[in-house]
Amino acid sequence: MKKTLVFSIVALSASLLTGCFGAKETEQTAAEPQIVNVYSFRQDFLIQPILDKFTEETGITTKVIFAKKGLIERIEREGKYSPADVVLTSDFNKLLQLKSEGLTQTFDMSVIESDVPAKYRDEQGHWTALTKRARNIYASKQNVTDQDINYEDLASESFKGKICTRSGKHPYNLGLIASMVAHKGEAETKAWLQGVKDNLARKPQGNDRAQVKAIKEGLCDVSLGNSYYFGKMLTNPEQKPWADAVNILFPNQSNRGSHINVSGAVIAKYSPNKANGEKLIAFLASEKAQQAYASLNMEYPVNPSVQPSELVASWGEFKEDDIPLTEVAKHRTTALKLVDEVKYDL
Repeated sequence: MKKTLVFSIVALSASLLTGCFGAKETEQTAAEPQIVNVYSFRQDFLIQPILDKFTEETGITTKVIFAKKGLIERIEREGKYSPADVVLTSDFNKLLQLKSEGLTQTFDMSVIESDVPAKYRDEQGHWTALTKRARNIYASKQNVTDQDINYEDLASESFKGKICTRSGKHPYNLGLIASMVAHKGEAETKAWLQGVKDNLARKPQGNDRAQVKAIKEGLCDVSLGNSYYFGKMLTNPEQKPWADAVNILFPNQSNRGSHINVSGAVIAKYSPNKANGEKLIAFLASEKAQQAYASLNMEYPVNPSVQPSELVASWGEFKEDDIPLTEVAKHRTTALKLVDEVKYDL
């Protein structure tokens, strides 16, 4: 009888313990906060206000790591233990790198297909663009009168010693060169690139804004630069004189249109919160978030329903190169090879 009583007490205690811990575990699971982990190459000032609005509307908390460099290497090191759900990139090159290195996974494109045109989405469903920027030619108001200009013209004799650019290996320039290969073929693009190199006023250096400063200082007459930098210079008291010294030109308006680069997003391969990641990407492509991109960073919204900011719109409408980014991507390796072959940066 003693044995029976002891057994009953032990069994009852175990049952009570199991019930208590089981109830606690269920309660914790039910109360577990919804989150999405974001690795962002895009700057805090631009992304955080948009993420805060996402949390306000969905109740999903965002945990963000901002870095200009090293995030792809970090994801590789973390492997299957990486907490990253969404990676936000500042250029197209990183979208391609993330996909080519097997660090992405497909996601439900139906959540964005009404907001993002097909040419700005990966055909296999691994990435989407979120904002656009044109690769412009900046031209001295004082020395360049022709407003109708093509990228091809930069190799002409008339620009001998008058061009400034950043490194040919920078992703923005590689994208343009790759688009030239897509349109003109490798041989013709190499000849063009050699012509541009021969017309350089100085060794490639600095960033896009540094080239406009060089025009203001009389070192050159034309440069290449992304469209949003013009807005950044116009609203920066120190840099406004640089912008005032140039016209922002949209190349190839009488033919294929200006080259477009993009920022974008992917779902990380081992995303622990994929569903929340998809919700975030859908929000970033929505009209509300796209308007924020347009006003905060003076980029062109990828959502066709959203207009650019008033300042950006003042530069005028322009024709975009209609070639899909996936086609341009096929020629990035060739573009890099050509930069080396013509010794562009030397």
